[in-house]
Amino acid sequence: MRVLSILHDSVVDGEGLRTVVFFSGCPHQCEGCHNPQSWNMMNGTEMSVAEVAAELLSNPLTDVTLSGGEPFMQAKEVKELTRLLRQSGRHIWVYTGYTVEQLLERGTADQQELLRCVDVLVDGPFVAERRCPGLPFRGSDNQRIWRMEEGIPVGLISL
Repeated sequence: MRVLSILHDSVVDGEGLRTVVFFSGCPHQCEGCHNPQSWNMMNGTEMSVAEVAAELLSNPLTDVTLSGGEPFMQAKEVKELTRLLRQSGRHIWVYTGYTVEQLLERGTADQQELLRCVDVLVDGPFVAERRCPGLPFRGSDNQRIWRMEEGIPVGLISL
């Protein structure tokens, strides 16, 4: 998988102390994106699922956030990563520019399997005109924070 970077000890990419993986590649290319270097799939480093998992699990105090770029572009590998993380008891947040409806209705089998391994999904593209700096864990007010169970959104989280 292509990884742009891994950031330890984040407090802005989900609740609690988190380690964040920023994946390379993004089809959305939102105007005003805070991470435009992630758009190019060739940026970053090629890493195996085992290498990424080892790095994420090296800090026993953090849960995990998967961001981008677009994690669902590499769903086959990312779903394997999330399985390893869940086996180790990690709570997983995933940021995506897709809506949950798009992933459920038109997502690939790998994308839908990835949804089943997610505890919290922050969905929707960043929209510069709807930017809200004070909004926790989101960049714009169209983005939603979903509590997920077995790949199904079971409720919005209001923060």
